[in-house]
Amino acid sequence: MKGIPDTELFAQGHNACAGCGASIIARHVLKASGKDVIVCNATGCLEVFSTFYPETSWKVPWIHAAFENAASVASGIARALKKQGREKTKVLVMGGDGGTFDIGFQFISGAVERGENICYVCYDNEAYMNTGIQRSGATPKYASTTTSPAGSRIHGKQEFKKHLPFIFAAHNENVYVATSSCAYPDDLIRKVSKGLEHKGPAYIQIFSSCPTGWKHSPSLSIKVAKLAFETCIYPLFEIEKGVVKITRKPGKIKPVKNYLQEQGRFKHLDDREVQQIQEHVNKQWEKLLKLEESGISIS
Repeated sequence: MKGIPDTELFAQGHNACAGCGASIIARHVLKASGKDVIVCNATGCLEVFSTFYPETSWKVPWIHAAFENAASVASGIARALKKQGREKTKVLVMGGDGGTFDIGFQFISGAVERGENICYVCYDNEAYMNTGIQRSGATPKYASTTTSPAGSRIHGKQEFKKHLPFIFAAHNENVYVATSSCAYPDDLIRKVSKGLEHKGPAYIQIFSSCPTGWKHSPSLSIKVAKLAFETCIYPLFEIEKGVVKITRKPGKIKPVKNYLQEQGRFKHLDDREVQQIQEHVNKQWEKLLKLEESGISIS
């Protein structure tokens, strides 16, 4: 694809599931970062499938942190680099939604509030996939997981997804926030590059298809990711100085049913529940459009 670097810093031969969005994301994140970067990786799928001892897929300096404290470890690295006069070396954090939305939230919040010069990338596959497909704060309403199973009376998770990009954007005006998707590498690379160059904290949340947890064919990973965008379930935007800008809009918005019906985790939904999800997506999309139009800072 035009404009995407040829250099591969994420080696093939790892143990990711076929069709894994996180592996696609890691590959393109490193294309954006280049070699002069230190990666701090929270416990999760990406850490497990890319670093089977004594092998590694990372062709850049990489450090493993616990599930919860990757942002704190990265903060220490960034401050050490500053003390050494090596601020051109970027500090990148990679974590899944479990280690970001839930377990690691307080540590990322602290790093953003303090204004640490780190770029945090969340590969968002909407559950704790590495430990058995348990629900997280990123799991969408009615999705079936091992801890929010679809039964005869309760159809999966009962809460809507946490709006984490807006939570971090509300911390202060000096944080760069963006969303992207494994289906759009040009958008992904541009935003990660921007986040790494930003003087201060950056948070980038990237849609990450998971055939194993979402119960769809590995061959459909990119199709599903594109449908998430085309239905406005996962809009692409950035927030700078608290101001929202939608960076890509669907040509023709498709009904959410097109997205839901491709995945086994939603196969139990009835028409009423599909309509409820559609109404929620419509409401969130209209809210996003109004925020962009107003130009008002949410910080």
